[in-house]
Amino acid sequence: MPPARKVPAKQIPALEVRGLVKDFHSGGLFSRASVRALGGVDLTIGKGQIVALVGESGSGKSTLARCVARLEKPTAGQILVNGINVLKRDRFQASKEYRSQLQMVFQDPFGSLNPVHRVEHFLTRSLTLHGKAGTADELRIRLDQLMTTVGLTPDMLNSYPHELSGGQRQRVAIARALAVEPDVILADEPTSMLDVSVRIGILNLMRQLRDRQGISMLYITHDLASARYLADRIAVMFAGEVVEEGESLDVLANPAHPYTRLLVSAVPDPARTGSYDPADRAALRAAVMESASCVFDGDRQQRCSVTEPVRHLVGNAANRHWVRCHLYRPTAAAAGHALSSDPSASIAADGSLTESKASA
Repeated sequence: MPPARKVPAKQIPALEVRGLVKDFHSGGLFSRASVRALGGVDLTIGKGQIVALVGESGSGKSTLARCVARLEKPTAGQILVNGINVLKRDRFQASKEYRSQLQMVFQDPFGSLNPVHRVEHFLTRSLTLHGKAGTADELRIRLDQLMTTVGLTPDMLNSYPHELSGGQRQRVAIARALAVEPDVILADEPTSMLDVSVRIGILNLMRQLRDRQGISMLYITHDLASARYLADRIAVMFAGEVVEEGESLDVLANPAHPYTRLLVSAVPDPARTGSYDPADRAALRAAVMESASCVFDGDRQQRCSVTEPVRHLVGNAANRHWVRCHLYRPTAAAAGHALSSDPSASIAADGSLTESKASA
């Protein structure tokens, strides 16, 4: 048998998730009731790439991040960092090696920083735990470098979290993550609790880290505008599954899944033509969040509950834009990405199902 072909290092993804499942058990001690939060998620982040994971609250975005960060134990699936299955390597808990490869930046910049410690404590602790401190002089140089990298001045090392603004606290959290020199950063809604005026600064910082240090990122957000601005690719989560993925501009300009269309239609855009009824969109959103099955086909067939939809390529193979939906018709992709469950139905611009005039 010939030896296995070695994959070049540059082709190995920085982070790869395969078939990740997470069930949360509820009820009493002897209850077997469970809720499936992740239903077999597949996601790949290349080296030096930023992927935005978008979706509404309850879609499973943060659960996926917490499973990848080993803060939650997945029910099934694989998590590979630089081609190594970390769930197999570190069976019971994340190793120090894994923590040095992957770091997480949380949504709340104040809640993630202990208010009784100064900024210097957070950075020094990370450097010391992962063997990055060196001598006292080397530690001081490294601390100053970290502060400068995230756009803060070294004199802020003596500050307490409450003495900093929300944007400055988030920069400290990013500096703490950078201290261990990670390959991947998971950023869970890092700008959602910040003023609009400072959000762009954090987004630009994340882009600089990617461009200058080659750090890969999973950017979790419900803000499509920031996802478009920052990310190379966008993955859309619905009901615990990734239903559409592709290059950011392509996904937002040509949404193929009805849920993606719903998200896009909710973004104010004066230049967009067409009618978007907020009441209809709100009713559809409520139905989506309350239902464990797909509501986009009008509850007539419910094919997703019987057969998993396969991936359909949207457009040409170069953009790697795909969608998983029984309503998607590949032959109609060139004609505005039409979606349909049968010849007598179509998807409106806001994602809702409408009967065609021919069937009236």
